[in-house]
Amino acid sequence: MNVVLALVPVLVLLALLQLMDTFKLVRLTAVAVAVVAGAIAALLCLALHDAIVAATGIDATLFTRYVAPLTEEIAKAAFIVVLLSRNRVGFLVDAAVQGFAVGTGFALVENIHYLQYLGDTGLSLWLVRGLGTAVLHGATTAVFSMVSKTMADRRGGALAFLPGLCLAAGIHAAFNHVPLPPLAMTALLLIVLPLVIVVVFQRSEHATRDWVGAGLDLDLELLELVRSEHFAFTRFGQYLQELRARFGGPVVADMFCLLRLELELSIQAKAMLLAREAGLEVPVTDDLHTSLQEIGYLQASIGRTGLLALKPLQVTSSRDQWHRYLLAAADTPTRLTRAARGR
Repeated sequence: MNVVLALVPVLVLLALLQLMDTFKLVRLTAVAVAVVAGAIAALLCLALHDAIVAATGIDATLFTRYVAPLTEEIAKAAFIVVLLSRNRVGFLVDAAVQGFAVGTGFALVENIHYLQYLGDTGLSLWLVRGLGTAVLHGATTAVFSMVSKTMADRRGGALAFLPGLCLAAGIHAAFNHVPLPPLAMTALLLIVLPLVIVVVFQRSEHATRDWVGAGLDLDLELLELVRSEHFAFTRFGQYLQELRARFGGPVVADMFCLLRLELELSIQAKAMLLAREAGLEVPVTDDLHTSLQEIGYLQASIGRTGLLALKPLQVTSSRDQWHRYLLAAADTPTRLTRAARGR
């Protein structure tokens, strides 16, 4: 029973978050990777904490209240920082799922560690650890992930991660101060934090739905314009003509091809998300892998300066790299299936 209380509740909450993601933005493999990342963070913290206590002789209460919340939240946040820096998170929805998954992995390892030494203690301890501390780890990392995603979209840079880290560590430290009896604090935590995450999650789902629908319509109109004979007379076409004086004809031609490809992939990604919301899994196009490779070639050919010169057009989305990641993740099992059939 102690094992169940220690390990199952946080896994159930993670599964519920995954089910609430109607767009299936985070695949099960990505969730599994995030859980493993959280588990590694927990192992690193266990070793680090032993070293800190041995070196400083710090009082256990002070360590739990002021040191552990910061070191643990930094360790869990590291994987989310990598995901955000590589544009692997598109919306608050997948930010919440990925963050909670990291916290879940951390909580599982930590509780398994405590089960080895305190497994015979009463149920009240494991109610606190399983329904309180474990959920705390998942919720604080989800909070960090959502706040950091919001800040990264607004301003970017390393400072975008600071507010979320401060908030996550503050919530963690407040819980460790235990102003209420442990069971009462656990009950409060179990009600408040998941409720906050669910409310933000649902609002983000609506925002995602609006963005996908409106963005798909706009992308279709832009792609039709790009393919039309009138494109040269538009603001976009005239701007590309002006760039010929700086970059030359072949590079500008590559710019045009890049804009067209980005629009095509953006449309395919949004259509795939709408299909997932309807409960359908639409396969990617046969030439997707070739298109992704071509984008890499075009970007290298255009160069960093040329890519910066394209930004004023704002034809494609700021989530272009995330679109490519989303499509590549969907394309991988498709290519593996084709390869298996080929054998």
